[in-house]
Amino acid sequence: MSQLKIEPGSRPAEAQFGITVSEAGPYLVYGRPPLAEQFIMPDSDDESWYFQEGRHFSAQAEPTALCRCGHSRRQPYCDGSHRTAEWDPTLGSPDERLLERAETVEGPALTMTDNPRYCVFARFCHPHGDAWTLTERSADPEARRLAIREASMCPSGRLTAWDKRTGRPYEFRFAPSLGLIEDPTIGASSGLWVRGGIPVRREDGTVYEVRNRVVLCRCGRSENKPYCDGTHAAVKWRDGLSGEPAGETLPEEVY
Repeated sequence: MSQLKIEPGSRPAEAQFGITVSEAGPYLVYGRPPLAEQFIMPDSDDESWYFQEGRHFSAQAEPTALCRCGHSRRQPYCDGSHRTAEWDPTLGSPDERLLERAETVEGPALTMTDNPRYCVFARFCHPHGDAWTLTERSADPEARRLAIREASMCPSGRLTAWDKRTGRPYEFRFAPSLGLIEDPTIGASSGLWVRGGIPVRREDGTVYEVRNRVVLCRCGRSENKPYCDGTHAAVKWRDGLSGEPAGETLPEEVY
């Protein structure tokens, strides 16, 4: 196994957890982390505001093979469709660090980093004034609070809010777990939300940067594989799952 690259503010999950990205096939999930639908839920202004759990899925084997080509008829599991489907399984380099290409927004109390390559079109950055403007206004306590929340709700880690006094990032503390993101507002299914520092690696053992939150492509059409780049929203990809948002909501506290 290659040496771990760890994003600041993240910590690796326990050794039993991991995801191997097959070069031309599924995600192979080890350690049986919890797996459930996660619905993007709106506020009263129809803006993305929180996640709510839906249907739970069990680990069928060790490892569990999850579809990444977007064509399986047994979602979220792989059914071998990748062998005959028209899709491009090409993976990007594991050497890239999210912060290397990130833009920086400076405010009086916060700094926000932004790497648009990892935008999954979840839209948590828009309510109550966008996260960029709120960061610039972060001398105001309410603007600061909302900027931290909006950046921290970004499931892919595209946005991160940093305390200017301590230099530390704000992050939800997730247990190792997986989410199948559903976006009813736009009528599309999104990517595989990997939380809690679960390492993602290629078949040769090379490990991508370990992150507290990241979203992997499930529709098979991202140009930034294995990561989601929001293409599912443009093509209105649906996974056909039958769950409803009826479970736990994402915790409100950020550390």
